[in-house]
Formats: sequence, structure tokens, C-alpha cells
Amino acid sequence: MKTEKFPNRSIRPNIREDFYKINKERLLSTINTSANYGALPNGGLCRLALSEDDRKIRDIFMEWMKECRLDIRIDDVGNMYGRRPGKNPDAHPVVLGSHLDTQPIGGRYDGILGVMGALEVVRTLNDYGIETERPIEIVNFTNEEGARFIPSMLGSGIVANAITQGEVLKIVDKDHLKFVDELKTIGYKGSSENRLKEMYCYFELHIEQGPILEANRQSIGAVTGIQGISTLEVVITGRTSHAGTTPMENRNDAMLSAAKMIQDVYKSYENFPGSLITIGQIQSLPNVTNSVAGQVVFSIDIRHPEDAIRMLITKELKERLSTTALINKMDLLIKDLMEVKAEKFSGKIVREIQLAANKLGYSSMKLISGAGHDAKFMNQMAPTGMIFIPSIGGVSHCEEEFSTDDDIEKGVQVLLELVLRFANRKDRLQR
Repeated sequence: MKTEKFPNRSIRPNIREDFYKINKERLLSTINTSANYGALPNGGLCRLALSEDDRKIRDIFMEWMKECRLDIRIDDVGNMYGRRPGKNPDAHPVVLGSHLDTQPIGGRYDGILGVMGALEVVRTLNDYGIETERPIEIVNFTNEEGARFIPSMLGSGIVANAITQGEVLKIVDKDHLKFVDELKTIGYKGSSENRLKEMYCYFELHIEQGPILEANRQSIGAVTGIQGISTLEVVITGRTSHAGTTPMENRNDAMLSAAKMIQDVYKSYENFPGSLITIGQIQSLPNVTNSVAGQVVFSIDIRHPEDAIRMLITKELKERLSTTALINKMDLLIKDLMEVKAEKFSGKIVREIQLAANKLGYSSMKLISGAGHDAKFMNQMAPTGMIFIPSIGGVSHCEEEFSTDDDIEKGVQVLLELVLRFANRKDRLQR
């Protein structure tokens, strides 16, 4: 839909040209409006991808983009795009975005801040009648969370060709409802021709979801990249026997061996500072109070910013666990469930984030993202940057997730500054 370029031109004509200020009240209003759809009793959200509440917030976001006179399109997996034209219509756009879906018991900022922040940037550019050299696109990616449909980051993954159309056709939720059918049900099945194909750079504003910024009293995080992940499944097999009749020295107890192996797993952290190692799932069989466990299965999640170190940790862990199994006369099977390579973001964009924060008078620091984001796949297409703001208490994926209004304002203000810096560049952007 092609309409007037810049509505509300010259609303605030007396502001210094080197510092354009977002409308904080309007921004917070959009975030609060979003929080009405899928609202939980304690202030959080349950807005699973392609649910009725997802449809409702999509419809509202669509109306907001129309009010900004954006050229709107929907692709074949429901990604929503709004394009603001630039002086050079053939120039690759600066793209801003994130996601509007949430965890089953999630917060009101995860992903949502990035989408509503991108919208506020466009609204502010319209307020001041600013015409950029390059087009600007804002995007709501489908099913980033992966809470209803696996895999996560589905919308950005298919845009980056990391997920195929054939794989999408097979995706179902726990109730065996097909992703493609649910997409049609909510009215957001578009065309593959509308996918994002080329861009100059990508920016994503996000809550940190961890404690680092708050602990260091920093307002802005310039994200250097996303950690790589290895996920293992460890299966220890001994022999089930009666808890009351089998002497301790005669047992082949899988749980005892699992306890020793779990200690091995956590001790390995000492040799690899900067790593994150987690055992999040554990199951025993037969899982009854009066039987010795014949089998124990547990997961290991290994994360590190450097893939080579992550692979070394994985190798060392496998060797340690094999030795423990041999000593305890256990059968051991270790399965490689998943490997996600680390992403390094553009060093130039990282520097520009900190320069923008400094210009605005905000403290900042570099940090790595421990969680996956749509920016991971966008980084495979073009130079990418992420801006973090503090998460109070370091919590996320829960109703207690919270960021202050002032930090939200600062994050979007930095995002606007980045857009003004990059959307007027004519050169080729180097990583």
C-alpha cells in the first residue's frame, strides 16, 4: 500500500537537529497495549505463536504500521514487514525488528520491546519529517520463542534459508495442529515473494534477560555476539533391583553413577572460565521409591562464545563421563542432540552502539548474548547489531520480567541514533 511518505511532518520543529527525541509516553502506551493480549494474572503474558491473542496483536500492529504510512507485506510464514521509503528506493534497507510471541508464562518485554521500539523509531522519523537515504523496514518475526512450534526462531530462520519450506510443512504443535494450517486460520499466510531478501544491516533492541547490566550499573549493552550451544543426552544403564533386599555392595545403581557424573560435569567449568554448563533435565527408570534405578537419563547444555572452546569442553566431558562409567561398570551412551554455532556481530556496529550511547549520555558496556535471538539468523545475511537494556533481577521468561521505563526509553533512543547513522550511509558496510 503506497501512500503519503511522512505524516505528522514538523510536529516538533524546534528541536536540535543532532538530537531527535522519541515520544516516551507513546512508546510505553504501545507496550502496555500489547500486554492486554494474552495477559496473565501477575502482569505477564501467554501469547503463543499463531494463537488468537497473537492474531489480535498482529492486527493492532498492522493498524499502527498503516498509520505510519508504511508499505506492508506478509511472507509465507507470517513474518510482518513495514517499509518506510528512502531517497534511494533501490538501496538495501536498514532493518529493525524482533518478535511478538511469548513463552507460555512469559513477560511483557521479551521480543515485544524490539518490535515496538522499531515502530517508535519510525513514528519519530515521521514526527520530524526526516527522509533517510536508505529505506527502513520494521519486522515482526513469527514463532521466535519456539514455545508452541519447534524450532524456535522459525520466521528468521526461513528468511536466512537455515530452515527449508519442506521442514515448515512438517511442523505441528503438541496437539498435532499444523503450523501452516494455523497460519491460515489467523489470516497471516502470505507469499514467499514477500520474504526479506536483501538488507544493509539489521538492528534488534532486546532486554538482556540476565543480570550483567544491572550488576555493573550500565544502561546499554553493546552485544558482541551470541554464544554457541551444544546439547547432549547422557544415558546411564545399570540394573534395576529391590531397594530392600539388594545389599549396597551388590548394586549396579545408575543413580549413584549419575550423581558422580553430574559432579564431573560441573567441575569441568573450573577449567573453562566464561563457559555455561547446565543440567536441566533428569529422568530415572523405573522411577519408584523402592527400586534401585536401572537407568538414568540427563541432559547437558554447554555454551561458550568461542566454538573451538565449546567443542573442547564437549570432548573433555565425554571423556570424563566415559571414565566414570567404566570405573562404576555402567553402560554409557552419549547422544549429540543439537549444535548451534556461535555468531559474532559486526565490530563496527558494536562500536557505533557505544558511541551512540555516549553521545546521549548513557553508560554502556560490551557483553555476549547467552540466549538465541532472530539476530542470529539475520547476522548470516548482513552486518547485525543488538542493543540490550537491563532486566531487573536478571529474570526473564516469567511474569516477574521487568525493565524500567527509563531504560526502555534509553534503549529506543540509542536505536533511533543508530538508524540515523546507518540509514544515511552510501558506502558498503564492512563487518
